[in-house]
Amino acid sequence: MHEHNPNQIPGYDYGSEGVARSPLSMEELRELEQTVGWSEVDAEVLQRHVGIFEQHAEAMVEVWREAIGSQPHLAKWFFSPDGKRDAEYAAKVKPRFVQWVLDVALRPHDRAWLDYQEEIGLRHTPAKKNKTDGRQTPPLVPLRYLLAFVPVVTMGARPFFVRHAITGQELRELEDAWSKAVQLYVVLWARPYAKEGMW
Repeated sequence: MHEHNPNQIPGYDYGSEGVARSPLSMEELRELEQTVGWSEVDAEVLQRHVGIFEQHAEAMVEVWREAIGSQPHLAKWFFSPDGKRDAEYAAKVKPRFVQWVLDVALRPHDRAWLDYQEEIGLRHTPAKKNKTDGRQTPPLVPLRYLLAFVPVVTMGARPFFVRHAITGQELRELEDAWSKAVQLYVVLWARPYAKEGMW
């Protein structure tokens, strides 16, 4: 079970002064939420099942990281200049990834949340990749892989939901809420990749 102590995670600076500021207005965020179909009902569904995420966040992340590690074109973004996997970088990234799962379930979509999505997006680009952890992995995770990985994260959560005997309408609502949330995150992470005025 994952212990929820985000303040002890190196590089997890949610809500701090050093986090990037999103250029989006809260009105624009609400329009995006409306576009993906996100509502307060979805937030309530995720919060109602937060125990699943608290119990399985690390296992979920392990499944996704195994998918990354098994595909050379994905694994290479974790490589050091010598062409080998940077184990220290991978170890530093993991707890933030685990915390992200809990953030999906728990964090309100306020200004601090919106700003942190800008920060995460930047950490996949040359603007900030490697800077948080002081490493020398490739400076960019191409946007195409962030987008293409969405089904792995959305559908990969289902076995963990089913394990808790969630079925029928409740399962559909939980899967829908999780899928919409993940899609919204990735859309926001994509913003730093876009040309000015094109996103």
